[in-house]
Amino acid sequence: MSGWSLIRLYTIAVYLFLFLPVAAVVLLSFNSSQFGSFPMEGLSLRWFVRLWENDAIVRAFRVSILLGALTAVISTVTGILAAIALVRYRFPGKGAVTTLLIAPLLIPEVVLAVALLLFLRWLHLPKSFALLVLGHVIFTLPFVVLVVQARLVAIKPEYEEAALSLGANPVQTFFAVTLPLLLPAVLAGMLFAFTMSFDDITGTMFWKPGGVETVPTQIFAMLRNSISPEINALGTVMIAFTILLPLLGMAIARKMAVHRR
Repeated sequence: MSGWSLIRLYTIAVYLFLFLPVAAVVLLSFNSSQFGSFPMEGLSLRWFVRLWENDAIVRAFRVSILLGALTAVISTVTGILAAIALVRYRFPGKGAVTTLLIAPLLIPEVVLAVALLLFLRWLHLPKSFALLVLGHVIFTLPFVVLVVQARLVAIKPEYEEAALSLGANPVQTFFAVTLPLLLPAVLAGMLFAFTMSFDDITGTMFWKPGGVETVPTQIFAMLRNSISPEINALGTVMIAFTILLPLLGMAIARKMAVHRR
């Protein structure tokens, strides 16, 4: 057996190891039996119905969607401004600002979560939903900055200079020229931030106030008691949500890029 064949077999084994548990969760969510075991006794949607009737889970979905939307909007707006400043302008301390923006990527999330929690206690600030949003913005902002910055580097400054020379002010130039050219990257960064916020559990466990549960923390709380089939159904919904949303964003961004050619 050649080396390339071994590499292919190893790659297939790694993918099976990663995705077979996910496939098992999806299959068991349609199991008619209350006991998650193979072979399945039959197919049913009863656990998805039970999921919809569970007020705690529905409330957690609302919190996660609101948290993800606020995180995505704040991270995207801040990331666009930061990317423009880093690419288009020169100012003292530019390297330090870049390092600070990218630092959350280099620090383990649990360390970042503990550090922010200790900082809030030092400031005598209680946990709140606003501070939870701030925590999510901190670790999603670097991804938005990198995505938008990579796109902005490829946009020639001559387009903006032409608009300025024709009488447009910097704000008009941004909304008429820069933002439309950045839109695919902006959309990708926004979806990236939303997905990361929606799926996060490590930082959320440290930052969330009492009585507030997101979908990941609700799953964790349900697992403390027993492995209910509702958890499989909830996992399937989360898998579909976090996969279909980026795919939809990629399709929209690709369509927008084609129309601009």
